[in-house]
Parts: sequence; structure tokens; C-alpha cells
Amino acid sequence: MSLSYPFRRSVVALAISAGLTGLAGNAMAADRELLNSSYDIARELFAAINPEFQAWWQEQHDEEVEVSQSHGGSSAQARAILQGLRADVVTFNQVTDVQVLADAGLVAEDWQQAFDNNASPYYSTTAFLVRKGNPKGIENWDDLVREDVSLVFPNPKTSGNARYSYLAAWGFAEREFDGDEEQIEEFMRTFLRNVAVFDTGGRGATTSFIERGIGDVLLSFESEVNNIRQEYGSDDYEVIVPPMSVLAEFPVAVVEANAERNGNSDLAEAYIEYLYSEDAQRQLAGFNYRVYDETVVEEFADDFPEIELFNVEDVFGSWDELMETHFANNGMLDQLQRR
Repeated sequence: MSLSYPFRRSVVALAISAGLTGLAGNAMAADRELLNSSYDIARELFAAINPEFQAWWQEQHDEEVEVSQSHGGSSAQARAILQGLRADVVTFNQVTDVQVLADAGLVAEDWQQAFDNNASPYYSTTAFLVRKGNPKGIENWDDLVREDVSLVFPNPKTSGNARYSYLAAWGFAEREFDGDEEQIEEFMRTFLRNVAVFDTGGRGATTSFIERGIGDVLLSFESEVNNIRQEYGSDDYEVIVPPMSVLAEFPVAVVEANAERNGNSDLAEAYIEYLYSEDAQRQLAGFNYRVYDETVVEEFADDFPEIELFNVEDVFGSWDELMETHFANNGMLDQLQRR
């Protein structure tokens, strides 16, 4: 298996810039440079994957390449590309952030059909991080609307991670109340009222929960809460995976306009295909992401509890629809927080 997460994070942090478009790596000696634009909490993940891809490409093509990274909020990264960031590929955590690039003609219209599993080589779900001993007895979504429970997760207006938390809670209520809109909205109103702090992103929420000691439950991707627990102390925190939650896809695409301009079309295509390879899938699973490769799934079966996952589109319609209905100004999120 791979190195433990705390060690990985401490090592790769030395090589990664913290800026929105901070690039990791020095391409001076490489024949070509590929730029991957990705979401904020994927810094350590790609710092581990990129050297392996570079070695594979060197072996297969006898060419030295360098993969650099640009990290930030997924939506912010998409805006940066629209404004001129010449990323060759994107590895985001929101379908809408890839789609906006497709709408602008930078990514193929049929990008979700270009690679397997809706162009999502790995996936996750929303889970809970609680303190040692799970003092509030948190097991499922309905525990999060109790009066004695305080929550921490980012603002769904600014964080794709938080949107999944919101949608997962709504999906639970949809089933729990058999589609009764009044009861669903009351559940969500209480759920949102129990949030102690809305940080702008996942890293800020982690700081609030871990370092500032705010809240009883941190909501985030299952992958991230496991990584946090491994970094900050497996004896001090516990991960609770509810029996039902949302399928969180991590979409990838070639930014064809940029890749062609940069002379990297073949390299960009190969990079994304590499994420589906058994070696890369094993690395992804080592970072607590769920994967599709059957061999790797079997190897890591004990690390991922069985869970019922619902698809966002099946409950809410298209991402465009739900973004307008729930997260636009004066959308359902705003309305629930006002009442």
C-alpha cells in the first residue's frame, strides 16, 4: 500500500504552492509540461500521482514530461481557465464546473461520454467526522437536526463539497418524508440552523472543527474526513458513514482548446486515461477515494463500508436546474436560511 496520509501531506507540502494558480514542479528540464487544474483538497493526491504518471510516460514514450498543478476552489479554477489559465486538463469535484468550460467551447460538448463512468475515474460521498467516542451518538442524517448537535461544513454558495452535503441531507429527507415538501423543508431548515459556521471552503471548515474546536460534526467528502482523521489523530476522531448518502462524482476532461494550443493533446488524453489505470486507482483508494477497478475495489473492500448512494440527477434533475433552484440568489438555500 501507499505511505500513510500524514507523511504524504508533510512531504508534498514542501513542493506545493498555496496560491490559486500556484504551480507545483519545475518543468525547466522536461521536454513538455502539462498543467492540471484541480480542486483545493486534491493537492496531496496529485502530488503523489503525477510523478508516477511521468515515470510511466517516460517508459512508454522515451520523453520526459512534467505535470504541474493549479489548485483552488473548483468553480474558481474554472473561472481562471475562462480568463486565460492555460490548463490542459481539469480534475474537478463539480460537474457544473466542467460544463461551463464546455459551454465556452474549451471542452468537448460530449465530455461526459469521452471517458468511462461519466468521465469520473473515482468518486466519493458525504460522511461525518466526529470527536473521540462519538459523544453525541451520531449515526445518520436525522441525528444532525437534533437541538444538541452543532455542525460545521462550508457554505454551499462557495463550495462544491458543501453542495454535496446539502444535497445528501435533502435526499435523505426526500425519502424519510416520502416527498412531503413541507416536512423536507422543515428538516432542511433545522439542518442549516444547526450549522455553527459556514466557511468558504473545505480547508477552512477543517480548521474550524479541528483547530478551533467548533461543532460536534464536520461534514465533508468521505475521502477527506478519513484523510483528516489520519492526519490529526485516529484516536481523537471517528468517521461515520451514514447508510444512505449522495454519489459525489469527480469529473475530468481535456481542455481541448488549450491542450491543442500547448501541443499537449496526446499527453492530456493519456493523463486522464492513466487515472483509470490499476496503479492510479490503487493510489486513489490509498487516499480514501472509491474507485471502479475491480481488483483495487477488492483489495480495499474493508476500508469502504457498503452504502446506498443516490444520483444527484435522479433526485434533483439536471445540475443546471438544481443550481438555479437551490443555490442561485433567492434560491431554496437562501429561503431556508431566512425563515
